[in-house]
Amino acid sequence: MPGLGETRSPAAPGRLATPLAVAHWCVSQGWPVHPLAPGRKTPTANCPGGRGRSHGPKRCPCRPAGRPCHGFHAATTDRQRIDAWWGSSPSSGVGSACGPADLIVIDIDAHAAEVPDRSRLLPGITIPGAVNLTGLASDFDTLALLAAFRKQPDPAHDESTLRVRTPSGCLHVWYRAPHPDIRLRCPAGSSPKAAPARQVDVRAEGGYIVAPTTRTAQGTYRPEGAPRMPAPLPQWLYAELIRTGHVINPPRRRVPVPHPRRGRSSGGSTAPHRVLDPLIGQVAQCAVAPEGCGFTGIPNRAAYTAGGLAAGGHVQEADARAQLLEAARQARSWQTLRNEKIIDDGLAAGAVRPFHLEGRS
Repeated sequence: MPGLGETRSPAAPGRLATPLAVAHWCVSQGWPVHPLAPGRKTPTANCPGGRGRSHGPKRCPCRPAGRPCHGFHAATTDRQRIDAWWGSSPSSGVGSACGPADLIVIDIDAHAAEVPDRSRLLPGITIPGAVNLTGLASDFDTLALLAAFRKQPDPAHDESTLRVRTPSGCLHVWYRAPHPDIRLRCPAGSSPKAAPARQVDVRAEGGYIVAPTTRTAQGTYRPEGAPRMPAPLPQWLYAELIRTGHVINPPRRRVPVPHPRRGRSSGGSTAPHRVLDPLIGQVAQCAVAPEGCGFTGIPNRAAYTAGGLAAGGHVQEADARAQLLEAARQARSWQTLRNEKIIDDGLAAGAVRPFHLEGRS
């Protein structure tokens, strides 16, 4: 978020920018905004009907009238409405609805708390007794433990993305959603199984995040280090959020296997496709196993076979590559470039050893 929280600039509001300027800057990034109560991090009060739950946000009369109501449900990119909101309440803070903004924010709590049993630190992960947990004091420590367990960098120190320090010392790590067709949600309820690590909250669909430079009675939300734009959510964190149930409507049915286009083969034999088609199907079926399943090896083996068949003159390499890429897209749509590398490497390796299927039908 260049400039935000540092200096004034035409591209971004500065440290002394008004909440209205911050709201307009967020909208320029495509992030719908809504006002927060002056001096607080919570949305402006709902209408009496909203507080009494007599109607939901879709039926609320406030919204057609242009009044902010029902929290992040009121978030908008309509600049005229935004001018009216902050014109009538200039000191209101700025919140952004994470879902429509395609934002995933990791909320790390800094408050010290008694460390629970090791079985509750990383939901679904067994921490061996040999691991020394001495010194764990806050959720910064448990997230660092998860990152170390996965052999990945600690998101709290991720300088590639926007990090915002809250007045209470907590840290919000902002990321972009990995793929617009795969929605991630805020955890439902207070179950510890809904967090990737103990009490590490996730802001996504169904929630909002406080914009940097928003002021509360406790202090100001400030960018940590050099202000940056949110980076894509790291793949390993995405896998953790899938594992802990943050995906909206995860696939429950078997994924249709793409029907391969029949390339020209020696003598018109179907034998090459009887070899290759099941391998392509295995790649596509990885979509029902979002984490693990040794995914890299599956398209690599299929591509190696396709490369050998193409080198032997049994299939067209371009057709086989297209089929493999489509299957990989179904399985791992958020890593297009990596899919291409895996498949191209496999095709190149297979081409060195042509397959010979003469006599098979």
